[in-house]
Formats: sequence, structure tokens, C-alpha cells
Amino acid sequence: MRAVVTEASVRAALADGAAELRVPEGAIVTDLARELAGRRGIRLTTGVELPSAEAANHGPFVEGLVERARRLHQHIVLCEGSEERVLRAADRVLHARMARLTLLGDEAAVRRAAERAGVDIAAASIVDPATSEHAERFAEEYARLRAHKGVTLDDARGRVRDVSYFGTMMVQLGLADGMVSGAVHTTAETIRPALEIIKTQPGVASVSSVFLLVLGDQVFVAGDCAVNPQPTPAQLAEIAVNAAGAAVQFGVDPRVAMLSYSTGTSGSGPAVDAVVEATSLAKEAAPHLVLEGPLQYDAAVDPVVGKRKLPGSKVAGKATVLIFPDLNSGNIAYKAVQQSGGALAIGPMLLGLRKPVNDLSRSATVDDIVNTVVATAIQAGG
Repeated sequence: MRAVVTEASVRAALADGAAELRVPEGAIVTDLARELAGRRGIRLTTGVELPSAEAANHGPFVEGLVERARRLHQHIVLCEGSEERVLRAADRVLHARMARLTLLGDEAAVRRAAERAGVDIAAASIVDPATSEHAERFAEEYARLRAHKGVTLDDARGRVRDVSYFGTMMVQLGLADGMVSGAVHTTAETIRPALEIIKTQPGVASVSSVFLLVLGDQVFVAGDCAVNPQPTPAQLAEIAVNAAGAAVQFGVDPRVAMLSYSTGTSGSGPAVDAVVEATSLAKEAAPHLVLEGPLQYDAAVDPVVGKRKLPGSKVAGKATVLIFPDLNSGNIAYKAVQQSGGALAIGPMLLGLRKPVNDLSRSATVDDIVNTVVATAIQAGG
């Protein structure tokens, strides 16, 4: 059985006047213990990653992602460098060697925030967009890219002082491999610079998103739960194909279910017709994919129900990629599974951009930020 480091362990170290607490290799560190240690300046030291209780509960899949990120050792820029949750995540990422990091923000403010949080970010680079040596180069490049929209060099100089634009330019010009933002900024503030600067991959019409939903030993790729409110059949087909590609990238064998309130021909109506059309378009675009629709959620994931409702299907009851018909259903479903079903939700990961930029929820936990950095590193590493 794996050892568990609790608040009591940290309090005992404090009572002894210790500056660090040695943690057994492979031990689980509860989130409360990690938080207390951070607040009181106690270093938790070991040669390997210290998994949180949440991560440990979701087993080998998450551990496998972390190991891949370590091997790839990509350079990720975190735009909100003085945000406490970001700093705590950075501490964990750096000490577990999951990625190289650049934190954006006023250097003195970032270091003060790190000191208040009791975290060690010495291995990170800190860059202030307002004083960076790259600011003029970034402004010139942004002005060139947006000249057709009437953007002048003076306009661009102001724009690239914004951390989201600065971080995006770092990725675009090869100074970082990927970017994570959104703990403080809105989704629009995170995504808009990527659409303006990095742009979509050739042949991709729309950016979309997926979450990885980890339920014990089950892993689902769910999309689009964050970006497209009311996708057309053509957009839904593209979301399905791109989500299947993301599944492969994260080590999930894609069996794609186009979800609806109807399975097969059991129901009818405009919403079902749209899923039927999207299914046909997706099969045409990617005939190699194991893909079926329309399917109800239970028919997609429950082997008994799937066999009863759609016998002989390669997807029904065995789906690993879940494509929701619109943002309402997708966003509600992933949050319900996360909040009430105990799933670990990693994401959203944006799909369709030339280089990886990912958006956090403003309610993101430290674990969420760490997991998104890991996922971004894997996207960047190919």
C-alpha cells in the first residue's frame, strides 16, 4: 500500500522546526498537506513527482501522461505568473521535471507572490512583457500579421504588452513550445490572440476542444465542451475527426460516438438529422475511423445497453470518444461527470491550431493547471 502524507505529517515537521519533509517514493500527498506545506514554507522533497490524492485516484493513465511529459521536456509559457494557483502548479511541474517553464509578469511581483505562497520557482524563467528584449520584435511581427486589419506598429506595441498576446508570440516565434492561460483571463482573452497569430492548421475550418475524462481505469475523450456553441453538421464532423486524432495523441484507441437523444433510427427531428448528417460527413472525411451515430449516451458507454440497442456495432457500449451535439450538452455533461461522478477532467485542450495554446477555467485548481501543462507538453511534443 502506498504511504499517505497528511496535514499531521506537515504539522509534525513544523513542530520540529524542519525546513523540509522527506516523502517516501511513490507516496500520496493529500491536497491539504501540500497546501499547508506551501503556506508554511516546508519543502516536500523526493526524487520523483509527488502525486496529489486526486491524481493518485485516477491511476496509470495520469501517471503515463506525466512520464511522457517528462521525456518530452517541452517549454511551456504560463501567462499569469503572479497568480498563486499558477505558482503552486509551476512549483510542482518544475520539481517533477514535467516541463520547462516561463512565467509572464513583473518579475518583482512574481517573486513576491511566490514568496508569499511558499513555493520555489527558481528553475523558471520570468519575463515581463513591458520590458522584454523581444517586445519590439513581437510588435513588428504582430503588425505584419495584422496589417490587413489596419493594425499599425504603435497599435502592435501596445497589444504585445498584454500577457496573452506576448505568450502567443513566444509560441509563434519558437521561443516556447506551448502556452497555458485562463486562470485569471477569460476564454476569449486566451483564444483570440491564438486565432489572430498562430491560426488554424491547413484544412481545419474551426478551432474546437476536448476534455480527457478519467473514471478509474476508463478514459473518455469528450468534445466539444468549451468552444463552439451550436456547431453545424460540417463543424460537428470536423470536431469528431479532430477529437479522434487527439485521442490517438493521448494514447486512447478512438471509437467515436456521435451523441444524440436517439440511437440509430429510434428517434427523429432536426437535432437528430443534424447528427446523422455529421456522422455521414465524418465517415466521408475519415473512412478509417471507427465511428457511429446517432447514439444515446448509455448506448455509447454501457456494453449491455449498447448491445441491446445497436447489436453488432463496433462503437455501441465501447465508445472512447464522445461527440456532443452542441456546447450546452457537452459542457453540462462533462461538469456533471466531474462534479457528481468523481471523474478527473483534464482540459479543455484546443484542437486545430498550428501550435498548442490551452485555456484554463477561472475556477481551475492547482491540479487542473498541472494537468493542463502536462497535456500541452504532450500536444507540443507530437
